[in-house]
Amino acid sequence: MDARQFLAEFGDIANAPEGIERLRMLVLQLAVQGRLFKSLSPWRPYVLSEIGRWGSGGTPARTHSDYYNGDIPWLVIGDLNDGVVMSASGSITQKGLENSSAKLIPPGALLIGMYGSIGKLGITGMACTTNQAIAHCIVNELVALTRYIFIFIRANRDFLFAQGKGLAQQNISQTILKAQKIELPSLEEQSLIVAKVDELMALCDKMEAQQQARRKLQNALRQSTLQALASATSPYELQTTWARLADNFRQLFHAPEDVAELRNLILDLAATGFLSEPETDDGDPLEILGHASRQQKMEFSAREIREINALPEPTYANGRVRIALGRIVKLVSGQHLSPDEYNTRQDGIPYITGPAEFKDRRPSPTKWTTERRAVARAGDVLITVKGSGVGKNALCDLEELAISRQLMAIRSLGDLDRSYLSICIDSAERSFQEQKFGIAIPGIGRDEVLGLPVLLPSIEEQGRIVKRVDELLRLCDSLELQLRNAQKLAERLVVASVSSLTGIAIEQDEEPMKAPQIELIAPLRLGMAPDIKAQAPLANILARHNGEMGAKDLWQRFGGEIDAFYAQVKTEVAHGWILEPAPAEVREKKTDAVSA
Repeated sequence: MDARQFLAEFGDIANAPEGIERLRMLVLQLAVQGRLFKSLSPWRPYVLSEIGRWGSGGTPARTHSDYYNGDIPWLVIGDLNDGVVMSASGSITQKGLENSSAKLIPPGALLIGMYGSIGKLGITGMACTTNQAIAHCIVNELVALTRYIFIFIRANRDFLFAQGKGLAQQNISQTILKAQKIELPSLEEQSLIVAKVDELMALCDKMEAQQQARRKLQNALRQSTLQALASATSPYELQTTWARLADNFRQLFHAPEDVAELRNLILDLAATGFLSEPETDDGDPLEILGHASRQQKMEFSAREIREINALPEPTYANGRVRIALGRIVKLVSGQHLSPDEYNTRQDGIPYITGPAEFKDRRPSPTKWTTERRAVARAGDVLITVKGSGVGKNALCDLEELAISRQLMAIRSLGDLDRSYLSICIDSAERSFQEQKFGIAIPGIGRDEVLGLPVLLPSIEEQGRIVKRVDELLRLCDSLELQLRNAQKLAERLVVASVSSLTGIAIEQDEEPMKAPQIELIAPLRLGMAPDIKAQAPLANILARHNGEMGAKDLWQRFGGEIDAFYAQVKTEVAHGWILEPAPAEVREKKTDAVSA
C-alpha cells in the first residue's frame, strides 16, 4: 500500500472529527492483522511471555537520600511518551539500584505502564531503570524489532487494558499481560511491517500538519470576514459582506463552536445600531430617556441618584441617543445570605447564588429565603459580577427572586424594550470580562455596569432590532445544527469504515436514529413567543410555519434523535412556548431507520 493508495482509500477518514487519530489506529490494526501488504509466510501463534524477558521496576527507600540523584535514569509512568524515551524525571545511584527491586534495563527495551495510566508505552533510548508501575520486556530472537511488539500492544491497547482492575487507580498484572496471544510473522516480514507503519504514520503526521495549517487559514479568513462585517459603514456594505459570508459558510465555519463568533458579532452589530436605521415615523428616544429619568427621581435613593448624576451626559445624533446604561435602568446589587438565612423547604421566595444556577438562560433555584435584602423581579436581566463567569446573564422569569452578591439585577425603566436591553447586556459580556478586577475573586462593580455605553434608539427601532437579531440567531442555530449533524454523520461513517476494514466492533455514543413505533397525529401549536435568547428550537420552527405543525414534520425539521425531540417538546410545553397538546390519536407504524 503506497501513499497514493492510502490517501485514496482513507482520505475521508482523515477529514472526519478526530479522523487522523482514527487513521493512526487503523494503520496499527491493519499492520498486526497482516493486511498492509501480502504476507510472505504463515504467521505462528505465541503468547507474550514467550517473546522476551519480562520484568518490573522498583522504588528505593525514600529514607536513604544516598539512593537518589545519581547517574542512573529512573523512570516513572509520566515519562512514557508512546515513543522513544530519552530522558527521565528522576535518577538513582548504584547503591539505590542494588538495594531495591529496580533493575537496569538496556536501550531498545519495551516499557509498559501497569498502574494508573495503564497501557502507556515507550521504548528505552538509553540504559535506565523504572519504578514498579512500569513493566519492561527485553525481546528475544522471535522478534526482529522491539517496535513490532510496541505496534502490537498499541493496536490492542484498548482490549488489553480494559482488563485493568481498581477504581481509584487502575492496574493490570504482568500475569494477565503475558498470557495474551500474539501471532508473529517471519522476522523479515516483521521488519517490513514496522517500516510500512513508520512510513504511513509519517504520512499521517504530514496530513495532520496540513490539516492544522488549513484550519489556521480558515480561522484567519473567518476572522477577516467577521471583522469586515463589524467594520461595515453602511447598510449596503453590511448586506454585501453578509452575503459573502453566507455564500462561503462551508469554507469559513468548520465546527459548531465556530458559530459562537458569529453570534457574538450579531449581538455587537445590534447593540451598536448596525442592524437597523431610524425611520421617519419613529418616536423620539429622548422621550424614553425622559420617562426613565422621572422614574429614577421618584423611586431612587439619594445614593442611587448620586451614581446617576456622575455618569456622562447623553449625546443625541441621527435619531438615536448614546448614553450610559445607568440612565435607563435600576441596578439591584445582590446581598450575601448566611446558611441559616435560606432553606430547601421552599419557605419564602426563591434564592440563587450565581450562574451555576442558570439553566437555559433562566434561574433554576434550589434554595428559598424569607429575607428580602436584594430581590429581582420578573423581566430583570440577571448579570454575574463576581468570579470566572463575569458577564454571564439570564432573564428572571420568576415573580420574585432573592440574589446573592455574585449577581446583580438590571431592571429596565420607562419604555425600554426588555429584549433590546438583554441584547445590549449580552453584547457587553466580553467587555465586562476585560474590566474585572481583584485577585482572589475577580469581578466588576456597580460603576462598570452603570457606566456601560449603550445606544438608545426609538422604541420602534428597538423592536426592529430585536426582530432582526431573532432572525439571525435562528439562522445561526440552523447553521450550527447543520455542522453538528455533518460531524455526527462523518463520525458514524468513520466508525463503520474502520470496523468494516478491521473486523473490530467499535462502540458508538449513539444508536442509529430510529423512527418512533407510534406516530402522534395531533398537531403541535405555538404558545407564548420565547425570548430571543431562549433555547426553544421547536417554537422557533413553529413560528416559521404559521404556528402549527404535525409532530412528525416538526421532529424531522428538528433533526435530532426521537428521544431528544420528545424531551425538548416537554421542556417547551413547560415554559409555555408550545401549547399543551390536546389528547392525541396514536397509530402504530413500522420501525424504520432514518437516513442521515
